[in-house]
Amino acid sequence: MCHRWPMAARVAAGAIAALAFAAVARAQTPGGASWNPNIGLVLTGYYAQFSKERPFSLPGFALGEETGLGGSGFNLGESEITVYGNIDPYLYGSVNFSFAPEGGAGVEEAFLQTTALPAGFSLKFGRFFSGIGYVNGVHRHADDFFEPPLPYQALLGGQFGDDGVQARWVAPTNFLLEIGLERFRGASFPSGGAGDKGNGADAGFVKAGGDLGESASWLAGFSRLNARADGRTTGDASAPETSFSGDSRVDIASLVWKWAPAGNSASSNLKLQAEVMRREERGAYTLDPSGAAPTAVDFRGGNAGHQAGWYVQGRYQFLFRWRVALRQAEVKADAPKDPLAAGTLLGPAGRTPRLTSAMIEFDPSEFSQIRFQYSRDETQPGAAVNRWYLQYTITAGAHPAHTY
Repeated sequence: MCHRWPMAARVAAGAIAALAFAAVARAQTPGGASWNPNIGLVLTGYYAQFSKERPFSLPGFALGEETGLGGSGFNLGESEITVYGNIDPYLYGSVNFSFAPEGGAGVEEAFLQTTALPAGFSLKFGRFFSGIGYVNGVHRHADDFFEPPLPYQALLGGQFGDDGVQARWVAPTNFLLEIGLERFRGASFPSGGAGDKGNGADAGFVKAGGDLGESASWLAGFSRLNARADGRTTGDASAPETSFSGDSRVDIASLVWKWAPAGNSASSNLKLQAEVMRREERGAYTLDPSGAAPTAVDFRGGNAGHQAGWYVQGRYQFLFRWRVALRQAEVKADAPKDPLAAGTLLGPAGRTPRLTSAMIEFDPSEFSQIRFQYSRDETQPGAAVNRWYLQYTITAGAHPAHTY
């Protein structure tokens, strides 16, 4: 999600922005009380080993520019600085500065959220991750696996966030019922180009949940993202000139179940989650992988492109500070009816890409995490690729509470 500026400029911009925000935080509010925000730091890194080196791609999918499964060898992960807190009785503010491994700095999230609207309503405006799906709003260091679920990479470029506004309403019921509507600029995958005068994407979601006795709880949701793409490019290195212009609609259904003995998750707990996703695109792909004259592949009318995916995963804490998890994920793209798509990255090549991952995690303290993960990568034709990751995550300072 970072903007790719020159290294020195990016580091300087991040440092200046952090200092400026801290200065604002120390300023006096009209009421005479200073705002003392929370400040947190996240550091991540990993070592990876693959049985075969090959670029990440998914047959049948034109991927976003920042998708992938990481590089081999020693790698610095993305680091974050978060400044957040209640500004006054009416507003909450949060800024998340993200530092890419190659030295880039950018604003991943920067938003204000109301805290005192009546009748269960709230507004959020600025830059933020959308509330669609279950894991879309989860920062990478807080997820259960090294990489986002495969359908998120294929259909949302890993994670959808943009500049916009969000309205939420929590119903006054004895169980959770939440409805949200969002409007975005439309500059992030699967949108692109900030079409419709900077109103290129909108989304909505409904979430419901509740308790099942004293030890279990559940959460279910349905979301829809409508995005407009104007010349959206792909992150596939084999077809860098491929672009898409048209409409992209993503539907997501999710279900989560959690268990902890008598509601106490400190020593033992279990979480099961699953999501099903489907995307329909209507428009035209421009294919120019060889530098020849561009070829337009029609995805309008009966040629609409359909892609889908799902994942199921479970995480179990079997001892204090020890967890294991398993995830199975698949995606599938229909063969385009336009014959011009044959042999291009839009052709599924008779393959159903899948990724199976297993991990074990040890937390030396509440501020550190060490994770070992194995993944069997069957996303491309040919033999499966075995991937091993050893990852560390360090947090310092305050950190916002994680969602359900």
